[in-house]
Amino acid sequence: MFSHLFVGVTDFERALAFYNSLMSALGVQARFCERERPWAGWQSRPGPRPLFLIGRPYDQQPHAAGNGQMVAFLAESRAVVDRAYAVALANGGASEGAPGLRPEYHEHYYGAYFRDPDGNKLCVACHLPPT
Repeated sequence: MFSHLFVGVTDFERALAFYNSLMSALGVQARFCERERPWAGWQSRPGPRPLFLIGRPYDQQPHAAGNGQMVAFLAESRAVVDRAYAVALANGGASEGAPGLRPEYHEHYYGAYFRDPDGNKLCVACHLPPT
């Protein structure tokens, strides 16, 4: 369904450090990083798409986080949700909801919510029962 998701950032190096740590916690592989542009992308498994991208907005205008917009990353276990949340907060993220069950979504929804250093809202969610 998706080709790629792009999230604008203000301070590329700060954002790159944040997302490199987060993607590592999620087990997601970096695909490219072009500091001169600046932008970077991470690749889904098993195929090359969708991509998750960060960078300076294309129109060269200042980045502004959107209200009501969120990118949610899929985690293979609840432990990965916990680890990703901890890594996000340790690398400049701000909590929007600690890891836990969200039964209002469905019985096994286990998620955590946070904002990156630029204010973009992110989620990491596992939809599986505990192992």
